[in-house]
Amino acid sequence: MSDQTAEQDHVLAEGVDEEPIEGNRRLFSGWAALFIVSLATVYAAFHMLALNGVSISALTGVEIGFLPQLPLETWNFRIVHIAGALALGFLLFAAHRFDADKAGRQTPKALSLLTLALALPALYAGWTAFGFAQFLASGQAVELGGVTVWMSLPAGHERLAGPFESYAGIYEAETYQFGWPLLLATFGAIALGWLERRERWQFAACDVVLALCAAAIALYLVAIFGTAARNQVGTPEVPIGVAFAATAGSAMILELTRRVAGLALVVITGVFLAYTFTAHLLPGILAVQNAYSWQRFFGHVYSDAGILGPTTAVSSTYIILFIIFAAFLQASKVGDYFVNFAFAAAGRARGGPAKVAIFASGLMGMINGTSAGNVVATGSLTIPLMKKVGYDKRVAGAVEAGASTGGQIMPPIMGAGAFIMAEITGIPYQEIAIAAIIPAVLYFASIYFMVDFEAAKLGMRGMRDDELPKLKRMVRQVYLFVPIVILIWALFAGYSVIRAGTLATVSAVVVSWMLPEHFRLAGQWTIQRLLAIAIAVMSVLLAILYFTAPVNDVGVTQPGMFMMTLSTVLTLVVIATFIYVSVREFFGAGIGLGLRGFLKALELAGVMSIQIIAVCACAGIIVGVISLTGVGARFSGVLLDLAGVSQLLALVFAMCIAILLGMGMPTTAAYAVAASVVAPGLIDLGIPTLTAHFFVFYFAVVSAITPPVALASYAAAGISGANPMETSVASFRIGIAAFIVPFMFFYNSVLLWQGAWWEIAIAACTATFGVFLLSSGVQGWFVGARAVWYLRVALIAAALCMISGGLATDAIGIAAAVALYVLQRVLRPSLGASIPVRGAD
Repeated sequence: MSDQTAEQDHVLAEGVDEEPIEGNRRLFSGWAALFIVSLATVYAAFHMLALNGVSISALTGVEIGFLPQLPLETWNFRIVHIAGALALGFLLFAAHRFDADKAGRQTPKALSLLTLALALPALYAGWTAFGFAQFLASGQAVELGGVTVWMSLPAGHERLAGPFESYAGIYEAETYQFGWPLLLATFGAIALGWLERRERWQFAACDVVLALCAAAIALYLVAIFGTAARNQVGTPEVPIGVAFAATAGSAMILELTRRVAGLALVVITGVFLAYTFTAHLLPGILAVQNAYSWQRFFGHVYSDAGILGPTTAVSSTYIILFIIFAAFLQASKVGDYFVNFAFAAAGRARGGPAKVAIFASGLMGMINGTSAGNVVATGSLTIPLMKKVGYDKRVAGAVEAGASTGGQIMPPIMGAGAFIMAEITGIPYQEIAIAAIIPAVLYFASIYFMVDFEAAKLGMRGMRDDELPKLKRMVRQVYLFVPIVILIWALFAGYSVIRAGTLATVSAVVVSWMLPEHFRLAGQWTIQRLLAIAIAVMSVLLAILYFTAPVNDVGVTQPGMFMMTLSTVLTLVVIATFIYVSVREFFGAGIGLGLRGFLKALELAGVMSIQIIAVCACAGIIVGVISLTGVGARFSGVLLDLAGVSQLLALVFAMCIAILLGMGMPTTAAYAVAASVVAPGLIDLGIPTLTAHFFVFYFAVVSAITPPVALASYAAAGISGANPMETSVASFRIGIAAFIVPFMFFYNSVLLWQGAWWEIAIAACTATFGVFLLSSGVQGWFVGARAVWYLRVALIAAALCMISGGLATDAIGIAAAVALYVLQRVLRPSLGASIPVRGAD
């Protein structure tokens, strides 16, 4: 295999997010690798262009009359977003795990021919959908009130008379030329995928068929949803073709989710689907009045009340945008600086690699959309180092899992959780990001204390200077934080999330040109220093623009001619530099991110996005079931009844449901489902919307480290070599504060930045002290010595006293802590600080 091919294979193997997909990822070579790389690159580039409103016709000058041009209408954009992920996902991930012991086993020829034959109905369905699109663009379709009408009724129906005669036969065509061939190809390919075997570098015929089916569905839905038929979605009059397309699309989403995220989410979704069609037979609060027809349900689920709803709205915008941002950080090597900076800053402390994991995972985790994906990204470096300095392998994996999970609650990005919450609640993003600051600090403070006390118990050392990057050098390269600074500044300056993410991505490209080894010139000056000065000047000018430019009647700043000219000049400078870097890159001079690196970053983003898009679409099916059946509202009644007995009992019940619904799901999908089921019930209890959603969000996040299904812990165990269940129990203990913090801000909303500054400061200090006591009690280490069991119990009790945030309870907690400190110091000889046992609790 050539070096180039090996490099392509390596690229396609990057970005593994969950343990279940490691064994079924294909690694291509030759033309197959080129095809997949091109497809992933186009997919990511399509999103960048569409999100920034760039028209394809403006770029290429090509107009295709019967297909819409970018920027796409919202529903059509989401349809293409899902279809692209399905096509790319099926080609990249096999239906089965590749087993080295069974390598070379070939599919029988008869089965191969049968599988290839399924391509015929898939192509036939696609050709029919193409015909519908041409019909709608031909001018033969009837328009009422400027909107094209789509009539999907059986032949002979009285409504097909007069101007609607041209629609005669549409129903039959949708049913027999589009619907049934599509279902035959889809379900046949899914079933045969379990039997078909191909080598890891080959495409499976069944997966090619599924990719064709995804394209056919997208073509049909984009054409039909551009007509008035969209208003019939979710009603008994939904076009029959939409029901067929939605059925096939839902089946493919479930199959791809199984391949990339395991069975947990698929099983949960299957339970909800079964409930939909049996709810009329069930008693009590689960019952619905009438049964739902197949046509109505699947027509409803593939709408903005289900698959095309909030979960896909976020995955098609914020999530994929930040995946692209993370991919550019990785491709430009700017992301490596974040990890190296954490090593230089914290590596010398006792148990240094564990503290590095906290900082690095917190920083990268807020960008990464999955806890387990962050474990793989940073844990492959930090976990072996933690083991090297003396951490038990299960503790090493648990620390990384806990820190990576915490990244999902770290503002300003919160693994896209802040944007999902803003989408669902309507609360401004800035308010959500600010409210998340203190709870995130409490969580990471708890993990830091837990790690530090563990290191103290085991007598660990930090890393040696020769094992660490030089802090002085890291400080000189602090400008590499510019992409994060620009992102945060732009978000809080009022720019849209799309614009802020795009600016940050562009800045990641620019700062990659500023590394010290690039652009050396004679003398002391280097081009990267000039670029650093240019960026600083540009930042000042943009700040002046923001604060001084006039504002129009809708609150948008209007730059003057000077600023517009300056912006144009700066843009031309960046483009010219990019061309220069690309030319040097082509001749083998690695001087920053040029065209080749740019395309590689887009390819990496396309591959990395598949899992999160699949699980978000799958979660959308659950959301569709909840919105159709109203089970979420009935669940609110259960919480109200429990609150009549005890509000705390209702909160504990809500906590358990949120964790159960989140098990096996990435954060975004877990929160979207829990927010549909649990949050409305909490709001009905009188809990403020922000508090209720934060409560649900935290427990959806920590489901990743909660036994028995703890995906982040399982991913960490795969790296550390520890038992997965033992690692999940250890990560649960290390992240114990995350199970307490939501109750803290429920009883004391000041922790969500709801109050005067002095109230916020006092609450933050007392809560941090409470977290310190909780960590001391859990770890059994207090004021420099081991604590016996009754002191540990007393420390935990003192910490719990500080949950409510009242003056009396805080005073009790502080007084108890002082008394325990005195007791520990006075009786220390009799308590003894025995020789630590490595790996002991």
